[in-house]
Amino acid sequence: MERQEAIEKLKKLIGKELHSLAEELGVRVYSEQGKVNKGWAGHVLERYLELPLNSSRSPNFGSWELKSIPLKYKKDGNLIFKETMAITMIDPVNVLQKEFEDSHLLNKLKKIVVVARTVGKSVDEPSYIHSVVEFTLQGKLYQEVKEDYDLVRNTIREKGVEALTGKMGKYIQPRTKGRGHGSKTRAFYARKSFLSLFIKL
Repeated sequence: MERQEAIEKLKKLIGKELHSLAEELGVRVYSEQGKVNKGWAGHVLERYLELPLNSSRSPNFGSWELKSIPLKYKKDGNLIFKETMAITMIDPVNVLQKEFEDSHLLNKLKKIVVVARTVGKSVDEPSYIHSVVEFTLQGKLYQEVKEDYDLVRNTIREKGVEALTGKMGKYIQPRTKGRGHGSKTRAFYARKSFLSLFIKL
């Protein structure tokens, strides 16, 4: 399925409730052991698009990649991003070799189709499809994301990958992926300020 076709089809889900869709499409929110199936929301979207499960997140899937991100309501009723969004792992060798124009980061940003959904405090609370967006980097924004990438690149070159911190980057930050301070693998993350340029809350 081509990217544009998937976007048009996914947009028809805006306002729909994910648990109802899961039931309709035969996707289990819980495993037989009673644990939450991590990624169930993405599975619902893939099943709706009639794609093999997890295929749209595999590197060889093709021209686009599907990502689902959670939004939550604050006490005052305003919607906010629940978390930042992982884009792609940081491979120091690859980052040093590639200018931004040919980078894995830019390639990923061009491929991603984001489905934002509202979530409650628990997985059982209703979850509604809020919006479907793609990232278009033009003009000033392209330049600013390039500067974030170049900062990471120069830091790796001059000080090593250990010198990268989540405080870096205006829109795209390098952060350790995984829990705890012992985590050594790092990834590029889209800050909430970047997401808010495309997803209007």
